[in-house]
Order: sequence, then C-alpha cells, then structure tokens
Amino acid sequence: MDDTRADATGTDRDDHLFAAAGTAAAVLDGAGTVVALTPAAEELLGRRSADVCGRPVRELLADAAGWDALLAQWRGVRAPDGAPDASDPPGAGGAPPTGRGEPSAPDDPPGGWEGRVTLRHGSGHDLDVGFGVLPLDEGRGEGAGRFLVVGAPADALVRWRQDRALTRELFLQGRVGLALFDAGLRLLRTNSHLLPYTGVPVDMGGRRLGDFLRAEDADAIDAQLRDVLRTGNPLIGFSTAVRTLADPRAGRELSFSAFRLLESDGRAMGVATVFTDVTDHQRARGRLELLYRATEALSGSLSVMRTVEDLAGVLAPTLGDCAAVDLAETVLTGGEPPADGRHALVLLRMAVAGAEAGAPRTGTAHAEPIDDPEGRGPGAPAGNSHGVLVTGLGREAPAPPGGAPEWTSAVPGAHSAMAAPLRARGIMFGRLLVWRTGHGPTLDLDDLALLEEIASRAALAVDNARRYTKERRTAVGLQRSLLPPATCERPALEAAGAYLPADADSGVGGDWFDVIPLSSARVALVVGDVAGHGLHATAMMGRLRSAVRALADLDLEPEELLAHLDDLVLQVAAEAESEEPGNGDTGIPLPGGPAGATCLYAVYDPVARQCVMASAGHPPPAVVAPDGTVDWIDLSPGPPLGVGGWPFEAAERDLAPGSVLALYTDGLIERGEGDIDEGMRDLADRLTRAEVLERPLRHARHDIVADLPPGRLKDDVTLLLARTREVPAGSTATWMLDADPAVVADARHLVLEQLTRWDLDELGFTTELIASELVTNAIRYAGGPVRLRLIRTDALTCEVSDPSNTQPRMRRARTSEEGGRGLYLVAQLSRRWGSRYTREGKTVWSEQSLPLVLTGHTP
Repeated sequence: MDDTRADATGTDRDDHLFAAAGTAAAVLDGAGTVVALTPAAEELLGRRSADVCGRPVRELLADAAGWDALLAQWRGVRAPDGAPDASDPPGAGGAPPTGRGEPSAPDDPPGGWEGRVTLRHGSGHDLDVGFGVLPLDEGRGEGAGRFLVVGAPADALVRWRQDRALTRELFLQGRVGLALFDAGLRLLRTNSHLLPYTGVPVDMGGRRLGDFLRAEDADAIDAQLRDVLRTGNPLIGFSTAVRTLADPRAGRELSFSAFRLLESDGRAMGVATVFTDVTDHQRARGRLELLYRATEALSGSLSVMRTVEDLAGVLAPTLGDCAAVDLAETVLTGGEPPADGRHALVLLRMAVAGAEAGAPRTGTAHAEPIDDPEGRGPGAPAGNSHGVLVTGLGREAPAPPGGAPEWTSAVPGAHSAMAAPLRARGIMFGRLLVWRTGHGPTLDLDDLALLEEIASRAALAVDNARRYTKERRTAVGLQRSLLPPATCERPALEAAGAYLPADADSGVGGDWFDVIPLSSARVALVVGDVAGHGLHATAMMGRLRSAVRALADLDLEPEELLAHLDDLVLQVAAEAESEEPGNGDTGIPLPGGPAGATCLYAVYDPVARQCVMASAGHPPPAVVAPDGTVDWIDLSPGPPLGVGGWPFEAAERDLAPGSVLALYTDGLIERGEGDIDEGMRDLADRLTRAEVLERPLRHARHDIVADLPPGRLKDDVTLLLARTREVPAGSTATWMLDADPAVVADARHLVLEQLTRWDLDELGFTTELIASELVTNAIRYAGGPVRLRLIRTDALTCEVSDPSNTQPRMRRARTSEEGGRGLYLVAQLSRRWGSRYTREGKTVWSEQSLPLVLTGHTP
C-alpha cells in the first residue's frame, strides 16, 4: 500500500502510485494471514512489519463485523451460485472482517478484486484505504494460495481514477486535439488527425512534424515545443498556419497549448500539446479586421485619389494578391456618372496595389456596360446580385461557364478573381477588383460578401469625396479669380506671387495677396489669411480683398486702414450671429460662422525709398538686402482682425533699391515640421538658395515653394516677393510756395520750365492748368505753406500739399457762377485724381498719361 501524503514542498506523490518503488503492498496466504509488508505499507499503516506479519488481516480492520458482508459481496461477483471456489478471498472460512468490496472494473486483470476498507492506524485513528487483490498462484484448498494486496489512501485513489478517466476521455474525444511528443519531438500518441485534409499519415507514431508538414510550419511549432522542453514554461494559445506537403494551398490555422511531462526522477519525458482548429474563427476575425481597416482608410481623406489609393493598399495583400479600383471619368472632376443604366460607363483604373510586372496599371481605360441594374456581369459562375466571383482561372483549368469577364485576365497567374460595384444612390461610380494568385486559397463566396460590404462603404466615401471635390474646385476657382495676376511690373517695384492651396482633406483656405497701385508712384502690398477652410473662407477672403482695395483708394495710413478693416470683420460677425440658426425663412443653417483673419498692409514709396507697414496678427516680412543678408522687419503686430478694441502700430523701414521684400502667410512657416522660429529660418534659407537678388522674381518664387507638394499641405501657402525700385532725383521736382494768390503765376511758370527739361512740352498746357487750379484751391481754402511736386514715372503726377484736413469736393457749378469748376477741370484733364491725408494735412494729386513715344509705344 502506497503513502500519497504531500511531501515538504506540498507536492502530492501520486506519481509513485502502484509503482514498483514506494508501493504499499502486502502478501497474504490463503488463510488471510499477513506474510510480508513493503516499507511503504509499514509507513501507510503506521506499524512495523514484525508487529503485523503472522497476524490475520482482519485484525487490521477498524470494524471486523463487516467481513462476512464483504465476503458475500465478493462471492456474488465471483461465483453467482454462492459456492466458494479457489478464487475466494483470503480468510473466507474464518471470521468475517468489516469492509465494503467493489467489483472489478471491466478492464481489470482477470482474478482481480478491488475494494475499500477502513483500517486502524498504528496511532489509533481510522484510515480509509482503497485496495486491490491479485492471486499469486492456482493452489486449491483453504490456505493453499497466496495473494498480493496493494493499497493507497482512498482520496489518492479517487484522484488517480479521475486522472485515468480524464486521460482516457481526452484521447477518445475528437473536438479538441491532443498529442504527446517524446523528448525528441516525435509523435507518440494523438487522439485524432492533426489536419482534416490530405497529406497527414494515418499512423503518425514515431514521426516528426517535418515528415508531413511544410518545413516553415513544422519548424515554427518545433521551436515552440523545444522552448517548453528546455524551460518548463507552458505554451498558451500559440497560433500558426499548418500546411501539408501534399496540399500546401489548403492550410489551416491551429492554436497550440503545450506543457512539459516529467519522469519520476525529474527528467523531461516529453511534451503534451492541446490544439484546436481556429481557421474559421481567424478568418472571421480577419474579415472583421479588414472591414475595420477599410473603413478607417475610407474615412481618412476627402480626396478621391487618396481614398481609392488607401483602399487598394488595404485590400492587397490582405484580401487578395492584387487589388485595383476603377472609377468613372466624371468622378475625378466632381461630376456624377449617368444613372439611367443605358450607356457604357468609361472606367479609369485609378489605384492598383500588389501588382507585379505585367499586372494592371493605373491610367488604363475600360468601357463597362451598366445596363444591368444589379451590376452582375456575364460569365460569373458564382455570385449574388451585386458582386461577381470567378474561379478556375488559368491555362490548365477549365474556363468558367459562359466565359470569364475580360478584367479577370489582367493579372497573370491568377486562379480566382472577384469584383464588386461602387454603387450609391442608384449610381455606379466604379468597381473594386481583387485577384488571388500562387498557392493561396481560392476566393470564395465569403470573400465576395466581404468585398461587397467594403464596396458599399467605399461607394459612399467616393460619393462624398466627389461632392467635396466639386465644392473644392469651385472654391479654388473662386479664389484664383479673386487673386491678382501672379506677376506685375510697376515703377516702384517688381512683384511676383505664388499660391498653393491646401490638400483636399483640409480644404481651400482664405489666403490672398494683392499689389495695389497708389498715388504718387507708391504701391501697396497686401497679404492676408482668413481662418478656416472651404467656400466660407474663400467668400470672406473676397470681401476682405475688395474692402482693402476700396480703403487703399482712400490713401489711408496702414494702421488706419487695418482699423477700418477690423470694423468690417466685426460687422460681418454681427450679421452672421443675427442670421443664426437659419438663413432667412428657409431654416437652413449657415455654412460656418464668422471667420477671423490676419493681414499685413505695407506701402512703399519709391521717391522716399521708404516702406510703411502695419500688421493685424500677421508674421513680419523678410527683407533681402542688396548685399544678400536676410533679416526681419521689427514689427509690432496688433491683434487679428475681428478682435476689436485694440490699436494697430505702424513701422517704417528704409529700403535700398534692389532689396527684395518677402510677404507670406503662416502656411509657409508652419507646416508641422517645427516651431515658427525654425520655419522662419527655413524661409531665409530658401530666399538665399533661390537667388532672389539676381534672378527674375517670377522664376525665384517657384524655387522657394518647389518642395511643397500641392495637394499635401495642411494649410494654404501664399508668398509675395517684391523687388524695390527708386524714382531718380532727376525725375522729381518740388517747390514750396507761399499762401499768396500771386504765386499761382509762378507755379505755372515753374511747371512749364520743368516739363521742357523733361521733353514733356506736349503736356505743358494741361499740366499748367491742373497745377494752377490745385494751387489756387490750396491758397484759397487751406492757407500756406503750399508744396507743389511733379513726379515723372510711367505717368506724370502733379500733387499739391497743404496743411488743411478739409477734403476737396468736386461739384457742378451753375452757369451764373464764376467759380467752382476747378476740380471738374482737373478731373477731365487727368487720367485719375484724388486726395490723401498726411501727418501734415492733405495732398491733392492728379495723374496724366505720358505721350506714347515716351512710354515705348507707337501711335
């Protein structure tokens, strides 16, 4: 009999149950007398062998009254007629001991007998023991034979029987795979075939996995099992593909768990593995993951091209070895394909992924009939009312019934292909195509159903991107129509601008630039940025640009102009708030709220070679000096437009002729590549590398923004370059006149003499009359002193300045009045005229065109 008590480490010693070493056993003679005990039996009973041997076994029982019942039960099992025979248990003719017997199990050895009894331990307590009896000889008669009795505590025996039943049932069931490997990773025993297809031998005993599995699959499993053997750490849930050598295409996905088996001396006996086929689960999980990834790709962009490119990259190689997306031509420009189903739809292959040499390429056109409203093409052996599945492709395979569609042959070596239409709102926008090649499994109806689900979502995404493309094209067209010409030549400067719209995801912004001619050969440079994107920002940009031009015509100082512009933005915001939540009586919400903006307004005077500017939250311009150094104008920016209540501060900067002034929006220095300081340093490097001092600005501007790819910008990029010029001293003439009517004649004389020096006698009469009227008005209504100045550029400018702030006003004089016609005459004789306020008063000016021969033109 065996002692199965826990050792010092708390580990049950069940591994020695009924083993040769440490087995609790006793030898009884035919009379039921104990002949011999093993040391383990002495330990189990708590008695010495000398105290037990020679005594009847019934004396070891806790209650001897049940011995007859035990014998009767035994006879009922062994001899149904009740007659004793040679196989009666020991002590059959003596006093019956107490005990309860159990019949032998069907698989017990012949002549065996099992039961349970309660023994009296040497320490005095009762001990419930399970035992087994085996005859040792065939002697006849009482006491003639001997018996071997082995035993163990009843609870340990119950655990042993449970372990035995568990092992037996595990190897009998077929839902969960069980395999035993020896220390050399050879298969010893398994309850079922490892794989449910061809190539697995019936008798796998002694074989290695590499004998019938593909090398890479067998090596992956063996590596994990070796690690279990070496470390003893169990392997839990290791999933891997398993393919046989005979059929490498139809692989399965198995999930393995393994643990080490040890000998009684602690040596590794082998590895036990439990495996389940998770192919269907993994495929379902893979399809869900693919659907999630496809949905994520479709929601990542509002660009039609980027949407289909991302989608094709998800489909291949996950769903197939090659994938393509065909779209109708009109989708790319924001148009809508015909929905009547009576015309052939011209499809362009816009995205391809996983294609090898000779496979489909982008840009190819296909005429697809769409007269089938359900979208099912001809020649499809399997499919539903939406998609098409074609199998059996290849030279050696028979052709599908009715012939395969033309698109199936686009990928060499494909054995199966499928297509799903991109259909939304009853309109077909294109289709998704997937091919599978090589040894991969053939596409099936589950794959087609997944492709159709992806196609239904992709159709909505393409339709949304198409609508956005249409809106974006409208916004870009509107914005470009509102921008001035990219280049211009003025006597004051040479200017060139560049505009790059943001990508389709961000939408068109509200950036703009402008070059506005002012009086006295001066030029205004404007750069602005409206917050937000889309048509609302573009429309706001148009309003602001028109407002700046209108205010610039008043010749306001930069800080004063920005103050008026700030009031305009506040007014627009107030109007938008008053119209929310609906537009009039329609109840339709307005697209976006009021947008703030930044703006930089600069005025360059080529006579004084001075630039005056003010900023409303806009970054300062860069200046490239004639010696090549780049610095930034020290500008104190005010708040962005729309804040209100804050003044704007002007800054002055003298610019040498040939200097290049660079105005820009924040999209050029804030591209997600670093902070603003780094962006400004990068801009300075770009200006230097572009050689803006030596090259025409219309060429240099392209080099500055050359590596900013259109369609990949998060914000609009606007750049305005201006190379300053000067009006030579010999092209200006200035006189200071007293506030005396007598000096009017002197003014006419001075003007005529100067025009003679400039060879402009042809303009003498008109200029003399204009100067006379302007000087007369200044003396009469403003007092003195009066400054008279002539400026010769591409036009002749005559201006008169006085200390009065009274704005001159042209009126229609009555026939009876002798005066009041001066400004009317000035307006009729001038190309344009006007007045502007200055720090000292005001200036009234008039411009006349030069004779054509002087401007380089012929009559």
